[in-house]
Amino acid sequence: MATQAFSGADPQSIPCAVGAALHMALVRERGLRETVLWTYADKLKTFGPWWRQLWGESLGKNGQGTTPVGALGPVDQHSQLQLFLDGPGGALFTIVTTEQTGKGPGVPKDAADKLGVSYLGAHASGDLPAAEARATAETLAKRGRPVREIHVPKIDERALGGLFMQFMLETIVMGKLMGIDPFDQPAVEEGKVLAKAYLEGKTA
Repeated sequence: MATQAFSGADPQSIPCAVGAALHMALVRERGLRETVLWTYADKLKTFGPWWRQLWGESLGKNGQGTTPVGALGPVDQHSQLQLFLDGPGGALFTIVTTEQTGKGPGVPKDAADKLGVSYLGAHASGDLPAAEARATAETLAKRGRPVREIHVPKIDERALGGLFMQFMLETIVMGKLMGIDPFDQPAVEEGKVLAKAYLEGKTA
């Protein structure tokens, strides 16, 4: 990702530049207020909180920035999707998937029939999140919600390194487009100083 970003190639061919440009265009043209990272892989459960801190702390400055929202699918299809689809809108959705089709233990057809979920019969457990990720992306797009998809065939150290670099570089480019410094956190420092003063027994 880094090699590609610093290759001098046309920005339209560099993913981090395209991602930042997409965010900035939505801010200017559609008043983007939130950006949602929706990971459909249990191995990426802690990746969302890392990204949320990166985006919020780097770009929430000078009255600017979009609120980062983390979602884990399929869990958050039952806790946030209703709002995402039928709420006020104003969010960009980035859905990250991995190859899950055909993976995991199978669902016995007889048991599925008895439970009234015959459509699950003879499927591998990985087929369900794969189908739900696809359905979520398509449903959001049909409702006019801007959606982009990132597919990682296998979640391993190389893939994680690529995801980390993609989002760090995208955040840096976004900061430059916004005209702010993405490397400081003045508002957070103010709170830290005040908390330290309280612990030292000092009052305002």
